[in-house]
Amino acid sequence: MAMRQTPLTCSGHTRPVVDLAFSGITPYGYFLISACKDGKPMLRQGDTGDWIGTFLGHKGAVWGATLNNDATKAATAAADFTAKVWDAVSGDEVLTLSHKHIVKSVNFTLDSKHLLTGGNDKMLRIFDMIKPDAEPQEIAGHSGAIKKALWCNNDKHILSAADDRTVRLWDRSSAEVVKSLSFEASVSSMEYMPEEEILVVTYGKTISFFNALSLDLIKTVDAPASIHSASLHPDKDFFVAGGDDFKIYKYDYSTKEELESYKGHFGPVHCVRFSPDGELYASGSEDGTLRLWQTVVGKTYGLWKCVLPEELISDICDASYPATTELKA
Repeated sequence: MAMRQTPLTCSGHTRPVVDLAFSGITPYGYFLISACKDGKPMLRQGDTGDWIGTFLGHKGAVWGATLNNDATKAATAAADFTAKVWDAVSGDEVLTLSHKHIVKSVNFTLDSKHLLTGGNDKMLRIFDMIKPDAEPQEIAGHSGAIKKALWCNNDKHILSAADDRTVRLWDRSSAEVVKSLSFEASVSSMEYMPEEEILVVTYGKTISFFNALSLDLIKTVDAPASIHSASLHPDKDFFVAGGDDFKIYKYDYSTKEELESYKGHFGPVHCVRFSPDGELYASGSEDGTLRLWQTVVGKTYGLWKCVLPEELISDICDASYPATTELKA
């Protein structure tokens, strides 16, 4: 039975969307934040893409954005040499954290009491949200701009990826490198899956999966085009990737088989992420839009509903009539 993927298109940004992140599942659903070169990060309802609000205050491109697990706080990293912390409920700016260069990455600890940042000055910084006026802890070691920095192992370690073509695992207490990985090309993205302790790294046309605690290689997959971002389904059934050729690719994680590919964007895909329930994945592009895609096409979920032709209703097993997923009005 042929099923047609119908993505939701989320407009509003005026420049390329370069990063996105989901919150955890809250009593009010889950939420999605996007970072954009227009300097105006946006908050949306995660399952529908409905716009909730825009965080106003940065004076340059926003390169990174994140939400804490319960979606009460947001953090953004920008080209104005600052990271900002926001009240994600009211939209108010809570803190401005000054840096010495462009900030590319922000990540909260599980308890939201500390914020990890990284950027073009090659330095990792840990800010205490309880004592915002205190000097941050600084960790040096990378020889290139830091693209992504993430807490891992219950916030006992830090993972960082930089333009020096390395990914490094740091011990938080000693600020020393535990292990380092080197790549043949600059790392374009990094995702950490805490439940499975899996690290997803993209570089060139390759998507690699590592054990996040040992950095031992699990598997690699080569894509048809340069890949900017990849994301693993929470149940490890699938992973998705996007890059230079405007397409979204979906692979079987176990077999590495390409299952589907969709061309919905009108520019390179900069970021992809699965929702916390795994029902959809979001993509952000050079074309200035976010798109939401169903993991399993045909399910009724969010603004999607399954529509079956009348002939198929009378004979649901007759695969000669294609089903399609349409959007609710």
